[in-house]
Amino acid sequence: MSRAGGRWTAADVPDQAGRVAVVTGASGGIGLATAAVLAARGAEVVLACRDMAKASRAADWIRAMSTDATLGGGTARGGATDGAWPVSLRVVRLDLASLASVREAADEIRSGYPRLDLLINNAAVMLPPYQRTPDGFELTFGTNHLGHFALTGLLLDRLLAGRGARIVTVSSVSHWEGRMHFDDLQFERGYDGHQAYGQSKLANLLFSYELHARLTGLGSDTISLAAHPGVVRTELWRTSPFLGRAIISRWAGMINFWAVQDAPQGALPSLRAAVDRGACGGQYYGPSGRKQYRGYPVPVESSARSHDTADGRRLWDISERLTGVSYPLPRPTPVPASSGLA
Repeated sequence: MSRAGGRWTAADVPDQAGRVAVVTGASGGIGLATAAVLAARGAEVVLACRDMAKASRAADWIRAMSTDATLGGGTARGGATDGAWPVSLRVVRLDLASLASVREAADEIRSGYPRLDLLINNAAVMLPPYQRTPDGFELTFGTNHLGHFALTGLLLDRLLAGRGARIVTVSSVSHWEGRMHFDDLQFERGYDGHQAYGQSKLANLLFSYELHARLTGLGSDTISLAAHPGVVRTELWRTSPFLGRAIISRWAGMINFWAVQDAPQGALPSLRAAVDRGACGGQYYGPSGRKQYRGYPVPVESSARSHDTADGRRLWDISERLTGVSYPLPRPTPVPASSGLA
């Protein structure tokens, strides 16, 4: 039972002592809020970030805030309220747009930890100008999907080494508008930032659900889940067009307050997927409110396209080829594509 009248909050995050969590994009926004709560509840947290200076400042902030009741629920080990849990943090450089960087980060994490309990694939770019990654991929697809696909595969043996590990991939309400452009995944025939972002967030869900199916086929107790934060005011909007930035700006707060929430609230679906003892593999968590824009985290529906198993397996095969990362998991028995919602 949650502690806020049935609403699941950061206070419901159980003791994470002894657990190791990797959070990508943890230097700001939702990733920072997620990492802060996990650290405050006793987890050893790896902040996997592109900007090391910013990540170091984030780590300092987490240490300073570790006794804040809004992060750790105001409770230390054993139920005491007058002490702070030791905060254990590590910063690892990870540029998801570069497969070389992904491999280097995975090697560093693997060398430090024989077992991982949580991997939260949180980092993303949104609506940047058209760019190519060092590996030649369109930046949004390369970062939001391919980078996380490669990182998860390279860390999978560490996630399988323990008991009950979880992989949480962060999607977006934008996935509802997303379509997989299998004939032009890199938008070489014309770039539209909104379509590229929607495709990447749909790819996140196709990946999460396909990974769940393959882990189930292995008989593993490691599970794959997905989450989305709703509409949140974070730095992710810094590359968006003027109208998008204006909609979430401070001066528009009196108009749009109903549709925009802060980063700690936006982190709750990821946290619930990561730690709620009642969560199951293949679930998708998001805000409970209208259009899933804001609210407290609950299991939510995703689009029919996100449950297309044929697309999920096609994307998986393409991703293995493009990244050069193969997973030691059995291929699920082919089944007709689902037209229902989760």
